[in-house]
Amino acid sequence: MEVILLERVEKLGHIGDVVTVKNGFARNYLLPRNKALRANDANRKLFEANKAKIVADNDAKRADAEVAAKTVDGVSVTLIRQASNTGQLYGSVAVRDIVEALVADGKKVSKQQVVLDRPIKAIGLYDVKVSLHAEVSVTVKVNVARSPEEADLQSQGVDILAQMFEKDVAGFTEEFDPNAEPGTIADEASEDAAAEASEEA
Repeated sequence: MEVILLERVEKLGHIGDVVTVKNGFARNYLLPRNKALRANDANRKLFEANKAKIVADNDAKRADAEVAAKTVDGVSVTLIRQASNTGQLYGSVAVRDIVEALVADGKKVSKQQVVLDRPIKAIGLYDVKVSLHAEVSVTVKVNVARSPEEADLQSQGVDILAQMFEKDVAGFTEEFDPNAEPGTIADEASEDAAAEASEEA
């Protein structure tokens, strides 16, 4: 389907561009969100007649987004979640959770503006893109941890999972007797050595 773009759409084009897109993308996303018009003669005339207003509206929205960007860019939010010893979350962190955390922090962000390729399923620090306008996007840090203490450590750059792994390895120690024969238990080997020594004496 050919459409006329009413605003810049990433990887597609700028205001006034006539582009060919899949029917589903046009019907389900571009047209209902007023990002485009069907490219027919009537709409072309309508666009040309209103082009100045459309461009002016877009510039005003972009200016508002640039102001909002200063308050949102680089913001860090912490989400406390239950997770296994390997750091895998029981469940996941989705767009809704991030939006709720940002709104609770006094930021004006909607679900449509948060760009998350896939839900977050492990503890850690994540950079998440927030698209405030087609031409204005910022990055927020999402700190997913099992406790506020872990979140503090992660924000200081400590790798929680690596630390946990080191603790597990450090906690496992095995006594090693260089004189023990293969297949014998350390205590038995030392008793046999002691018995041999007393016999020789």
